[in-house]
Amino acid sequence: MILRSSTILFYSVVLIQLFASQIDAQRSTSPWQTLSGDAPLVIARGGFSGLFPDSSLAAYSFAISTSVDGAVMWCDVQLTKDGAGICFPDLNLGNASNIQDLYPNRQKSYAVNGIPTKGWFTIDFSLRDLSNVYLIRGILSRSEKFDGQFAISTIQNVDTQTKPGGFWLNVQHDAFYSQHNLNMSNFLLSVSRTVTIKFISSPEVNFFRKITGRFGRNGPIFVFQFLRKEELEPTTNQTYGSILSNLTFVKTFASGILVPKSYILPLDDKQYLLPHTSLVQDAHKAGLEVYVSGFANDVDIAYNYSFDPVSEYLSFVDNGDFSVDGLLSDFPITASASVDCFSHISRNATKQVDFLVISKNGASGDYPGCTDLAYEKAIKDGADVIDCSVQMSSDGIPFCLSSIDLGSTTTIAQTPFRNRSTSVPEISSVGGIYTFSLTWAEIQSLTPAISNPFKDSLFFRNPNERNSGKLLSLSEFLNLAKNSTSLSGVLISVENAVYLREKQGLNVVKAVLDTLIETGYSNSTTKKVMIQSTNSSVLVEFKKQSQYETVYKVQETIRDIFEYGIEEIKKFATAVVIRKSSVFPRADGFVTRQTNVVERLKKSHLPVYVELFQNEFVSQAYDFFSDATVEINSYITGAGINGTITEFPFTAARYKRNRCLGRKITPQYMSPVQPGGLLTLVTPQSLPPAEAPNLVITDADVIEPPLPPITAKAPTSTPGTPSTKAQAPRGQTRLTLSLLLPISASLLLM
Repeated sequence: MILRSSTILFYSVVLIQLFASQIDAQRSTSPWQTLSGDAPLVIARGGFSGLFPDSSLAAYSFAISTSVDGAVMWCDVQLTKDGAGICFPDLNLGNASNIQDLYPNRQKSYAVNGIPTKGWFTIDFSLRDLSNVYLIRGILSRSEKFDGQFAISTIQNVDTQTKPGGFWLNVQHDAFYSQHNLNMSNFLLSVSRTVTIKFISSPEVNFFRKITGRFGRNGPIFVFQFLRKEELEPTTNQTYGSILSNLTFVKTFASGILVPKSYILPLDDKQYLLPHTSLVQDAHKAGLEVYVSGFANDVDIAYNYSFDPVSEYLSFVDNGDFSVDGLLSDFPITASASVDCFSHISRNATKQVDFLVISKNGASGDYPGCTDLAYEKAIKDGADVIDCSVQMSSDGIPFCLSSIDLGSTTTIAQTPFRNRSTSVPEISSVGGIYTFSLTWAEIQSLTPAISNPFKDSLFFRNPNERNSGKLLSLSEFLNLAKNSTSLSGVLISVENAVYLREKQGLNVVKAVLDTLIETGYSNSTTKKVMIQSTNSSVLVEFKKQSQYETVYKVQETIRDIFEYGIEEIKKFATAVVIRKSSVFPRADGFVTRQTNVVERLKKSHLPVYVELFQNEFVSQAYDFFSDATVEINSYITGAGINGTITEFPFTAARYKRNRCLGRKITPQYMSPVQPGGLLTLVTPQSLPPAEAPNLVITDADVIEPPLPPITAKAPTSTPGTPSTKAQAPRGQTRLTLSLLLPISASLLLM
């Protein structure tokens, strides 16, 4: 029977409506606002190209083992002059390989999309020519230790060696290959017989016109790639911005679009987010899935994300308004964890792991440290304990500031107070403007300054708020904490107590104890009070006069601690703070091993808090994949520490609610890293230098004389006069830790 065209049209409309209703029903019951209602797809660009050279076998293998099930491997397809298809991130081999070392005289110039371009092009080399060419990193901030280890691979070789669940093949320059008598369409059809191709993308319209209908009903999904809006699409001579305004046209040859992040969440000229566009909703209405490119943990992201890549991913998949359908990432482990572990979790969700999130000068990664704004954000972000590093003004007022030197924490150098700079060798080898040189009223008039610990790497924190907030007295800090229902306690840090007593006539211990009592923090208070110091004499004094918890901070990096050293610490401290490098030592950016310091301290029932956790990837070992959450996971789940001291409390607090930790089997992307694991992949000639002989604590290193009595400050004395000698004041012993373990113990640690 022959159906009339009107009947066919009727059935087509009915089928489309039925399909649409099924999709709507699925989406209404799914937490995801993707077109299909499924979780967003994770696409590993060149494999795990954030760590290993792009498109290397190691990058693909690592991506497969650390990503969610169903993740696809992105391959930028290039054709050699003999028609072989290789995975390589660029048409120009000089951009990510050592080809110029092997063939220095074979550089050529071609017009690529009308632009004269010099380089070593795949069309000039056979597959055999490339057999000795090795891949190198494409971004200089990434480790060079894996350069030159992995050869260029064909798609078939990647498939055979790594067995991915499916490929996303990207064809960037089909028109260029056609000009040089190489047929990309025929190659893709041929390779599809042996390799599972799930997606094919290209920024060229004519490419899709050539391959439409050639793969059959069960062929790959076609995705049109958008480049910068002002760029011209080479086969239609329209700008990509113009094509974007006609999504119904794109739908005639593609099922999805791939766009840069800025198409959806644009930035202003200061790198802050602007309101999101309607692109995702518009594309979904047109029946197009939306995939987003440009995700990498180690490149600049909007200041709104506080250098946290998980926050960025979540803004695209879990913002309440829309969800993109896929994420193209150099770090698929972070994309996987964001989608599977942290999406659709409220701030009141059940904690899957418990540890103390202790702030460092409040949320000092987002606001100037020790200001009202920094503390308020730390509380809002989920800190359990907020901290105050107590300093003393010349008139005896205790207040919160990260440093005794006002020059590093305020804009005092731009005020008339700059002439109060003085030299105090007991505190610093360079001059400073110290808190005890100004009254509290004068200090209150100062403008705070945000900390920028990585400015040498051109990382600057939240410039819009770099001078926001006001400094707080200890009394104001304690009242702020007391009024918070979410905080479990406060940590008060006391340093330079001996100098202040002997040289300035200031009793910081008494000032802290008096303020605690005045603000209602008696020994029976419901808020925990922790007193921290690097000096045991200070903690002994607090222990004599109160029942507050005392925390001993080990300033130096240590590799071990003797049992009798631990027993001595337990006489004056109830917990210990150590540095990150005392848990996972590192050399040349790589974790070398895990010490037993945490294990020894916890075995003696001393909780261990570790500092300093920061979101900026330059603060982290390569082993943590430029992801602060991976680092936290390795210290909490891997090393078993009891708390993190962090400038970004939100990142650590969010980790507690991570749903992946509540499962019977923890997925690989939420497993702690293996200390020293990456080093096994580094060739011997590229191994980092041996570790420095880190220190070992004994009992002699923690025993100090009692605090000296208060010495009244002479009316004419000036801090740091030439008579001040560069030696530790009486009662304060500088740690001189043992450098060597006994031979037998040293051998065990090798």
